[in-house]
Amino acid sequence: MSPLLALVSSLCWGLADFTGGLATKRVGSLRVISVTYPVGFVLLTVLAITIVPGTISPAAIGWSIFVGVFGLAAMFPLYGALALGPMGIVSPLTALGGALVPVVVGIVRGETVTALTVGGMILAIAAVILVSREPGPHRRVTPRALLLSAAAGLLIGTYLTGIGVAPDDSGIWVATLGRGVGSLLLCVVAVVLLARKGTSSWRPFPWKLAVITGMVDALANGLFQLAAQQGELVVVAVIGCLYPAATLLLAHWVLKERMTRIQGAGVVLALGAAIALSI
Repeated sequence: MSPLLALVSSLCWGLADFTGGLATKRVGSLRVISVTYPVGFVLLTVLAITIVPGTISPAAIGWSIFVGVFGLAAMFPLYGALALGPMGIVSPLTALGGALVPVVVGIVRGETVTALTVGGMILAIAAVILVSREPGPHRRVTPRALLLSAAAGLLIGTYLTGIGVAPDDSGIWVATLGRGVGSLLLCVVAVVLLARKGTSSWRPFPWKLAVITGMVDALANGLFQLAAQQGELVVVAVIGCLYPAATLLLAHWVLKERMTRIQGAGVVLALGAAIALSI
């Protein structure tokens, strides 16, 4: 059950990246995040109260603050790196960085790493690299883009680790309250933006895309926490890093973007990695 939850979480992150990217192109990343975070917080709160049982303990509150700060902090170098590009380098670096920290922590905690798990990890790494390859001539990546990509990956990995090692009896409350902490900070940012630039820079705002992004991204975080509670953090973290494949497929199906043979091979490897890590 745990690998399946992690896989659905990965698919949700891929969808969130796709819709969030479309919204960001219209009004900028900071404005979009200022809406998606509170939307996600509301959804997770409803789910935590009505569907997923959990206990809000002092330890859960502490981890919530931890993941709230690191999760929000990761957004700024992530979007900075995406703006500099190229995506073919930025995407795999952030995805693999996001898996690296929880994998290391899981191994240190004594989680079992079988030969099949190692094989799945290798397939996952190859898959992320291949699906992120962009068609066209290679563009030089700047040291700043590399630094921002690495920083974003490590921050995302730290955030996922906090969710993964949170108390098992907390349900999805750590992901929920963490999103609440980030939302509170972002509300302050939104007020500052409105005071400085007014509402003109928010119009026309892609509300539908922002709401979908917030809901799907939040759902991915909640599912990841449940997956980590039921299985090995090493496995669920690697499955979670496969989200670029979902984003690529959506861009191919919805926007009719051309998928190269190399990217297609990456999608196949991603499927193989998911199967290997699920056994």
